[in-house]
Amino acid sequence: MSRKIAGIGFAALAGLALDASGPAEAYMVYVTNEKGNSVSVIDSATLAVTGTWKTGRRPRGVTTSKDGKELFVCASDDDRIDVLDTATGKILRSLRSGPDPEQFILGPDGNPLYVANEDDSQVTVIDIEKNKVLAEIPVGVEPEGMGLSPDGKILVNTSETTNMAHFIDTATHQIIDNVLVDARPRFAEFTTDGKLLWVSAEVGGTISVIDVASRKVIKKITFKIPAVTDEAIQPVGVRITKDGSKAFVALGPANRVAVVNAKTYEVEKYLPVGQRVWQLAFTPDQKLLFSTNGTSNDVSVIDVEAGKVVKSIPVGLLPWGVAVSPN
Repeated sequence: MSRKIAGIGFAALAGLALDASGPAEAYMVYVTNEKGNSVSVIDSATLAVTGTWKTGRRPRGVTTSKDGKELFVCASDDDRIDVLDTATGKILRSLRSGPDPEQFILGPDGNPLYVANEDDSQVTVIDIEKNKVLAEIPVGVEPEGMGLSPDGKILVNTSETTNMAHFIDTATHQIIDNVLVDARPRFAEFTTDGKLLWVSAEVGGTISVIDVASRKVIKKITFKIPAVTDEAIQPVGVRITKDGSKAFVALGPANRVAVVNAKTYEVEKYLPVGQRVWQLAFTPDQKLLFSTNGTSNDVSVIDVEAGKVVKSIPVGLLPWGVAVSPN
């Protein structure tokens, strides 16, 4: 039975919320299921799962090629990156990833791929066309978050145990600076203009906003939620709108996504989502934002303009990463 609000079915209410901002284009949303060894495929127009694709063991990080024809998945326990055909869901090939790949990011031209190797304290740079390792860059302990400046010149890796954001020159593959942040940094996100970097600290419970030119922390954002302990507020995934006006922060076992004014750094609201919210991804038109909720095995759909959760979509076991097709 569908949940009802004031006599209106929840699904119908969700549809009304989506219609209010105009018809959205259809994109494919890809969710890695860490315990399911699979990818759930969601149609952003119907908000329904249209397929489930098998992957290697413990899939986590996920992204698409620039043309949307291929899907890259970190198969962490198989020490490889699976490349899937988005037309068929079949694994086309696997890339040499280094040990235990967790997160990665593609260069702005679609090559190379920069991979965080969690168990080996390094970042691996891969030419995806030649399946060739171009460089192995030593970083801190337990590297995870991967951010890339819009011009592709600066790569940032966060190391969970070293508690640092490592700034790497992509031309030389050398670390040019290390910025200390709060405990267990998990994600790095540049603003569209490349001037600021937001780094989440899961155990520290904060976001560090770093000025990229000076590489100094200029702001610490904290979170307070009534009836939720500070220990449960664990920032992980971060996404910032293209116009730089708002940021969305996944708060882990707090089961909330924070909406932050990205100009004033004030938290505007908290959106209740599923349990242990992990990663976030916008559709290209930024009308919708999808969150992976690890322990409730579902994905929450957020109407960005309305600032509301409009649907929950069941997926596989322990959804971790999420990516959306570029077209």
